[in-house]
Amino acid sequence: MHKIALAAALSLLPASLAAQWVNFPTPGIPRTSDGKPNLSAPTPRSADGHPDFTGLWAMPLDTAIGNIAVRSVGDLQPSDIRPWAQALIQQRSEDFGRDNPRYKCLPEGPGYSTGAGGLKRFIQTPTMLVILNEDLTYRQIFMDGRVLEADANPSWMGYAVGHWDGDSLVVESSGYNDRTWLLGGYPHTAGLRMTERYRRRDFGHMEIAVTFQDPATYSKAWTVPVSAELAADTELIETICNEDANTGQQHWVGKLSDDQKTAVKVAPEILAGYVGLYKGPYIQSLRTVEVTLVNGTLFVSVDEGPKQPIFPQSESSFSGTGLTYRFVRNELGIATSIFEGHVSGEYEFKRQK
Repeated sequence: MHKIALAAALSLLPASLAAQWVNFPTPGIPRTSDGKPNLSAPTPRSADGHPDFTGLWAMPLDTAIGNIAVRSVGDLQPSDIRPWAQALIQQRSEDFGRDNPRYKCLPEGPGYSTGAGGLKRFIQTPTMLVILNEDLTYRQIFMDGRVLEADANPSWMGYAVGHWDGDSLVVESSGYNDRTWLLGGYPHTAGLRMTERYRRRDFGHMEIAVTFQDPATYSKAWTVPVSAELAADTELIETICNEDANTGQQHWVGKLSDDQKTAVKVAPEILAGYVGLYKGPYIQSLRTVEVTLVNGTLFVSVDEGPKQPIFPQSESSFSGTGLTYRFVRNELGIATSIFEGHVSGEYEFKRQK
């Protein structure tokens, strides 16, 4: 049951994407000759000449979720992580990340900037940028000339001010409590300071560089690049976490190490038939799963993330990252596809090589 519990939490966030309003043309946007949104059109600008970020944006989903490990993230190396934080990351991995505020239906604070996924509504005025999230949280970025609070009262969403550097909007934030997580289960203290640089390079594409600085947790500041695409001809729909009582945390039991204890023996030649690269649609993007075999153990790497061991619960079904993996083989014993199991269903990824 523990393997399904994490998938339940994962299914809470992107569930609304499949239910977004469709066939509702966004008014006033440039379009190509066939009527499709022209995402390569010039960057729109506000009356003061600055780029206008107003719009609905599709943000990436953090593929490290369910795949917690001490690893390189952005330009952060494992050696840059303080020992106490490394130990905490390992513990969160063993517990399937069950204490992640995301899974407890709590705000994600700085996590929204790098990998919460889903759609976000940006509303820009000359003195403020407001960001609305699907889970009914919001963020206020003050652009009226005020300075960043030196000792802001700790909160879930923090305190943010912005200023222009040419065509880039620079946002500085502080005042976060220490209950939120960064990418992949990485912790932070209340001393965290975050700097973001937003650049809308054309009508439909936005590039963001997010820098975290927390000397008590990391020996250096580290930066994660993020990209977003304008979501045209659709609308923002609320996503209420844990609305379905059947996918709540009451079902969250077990530990990562349990999968290894219940593993069964599978012949090496069968395992070898699963090695390969698999791709397929997942939420609003394309997902890649690479399967390798090292010393008799299968490993999966999702979207070029860290290699995580998975353990056979039968000849074709494996677990070990918080999700399940089921292989489909042909008559030669070679896997033709892999199914990644979530409570919301299985996602099929086809073998590429």
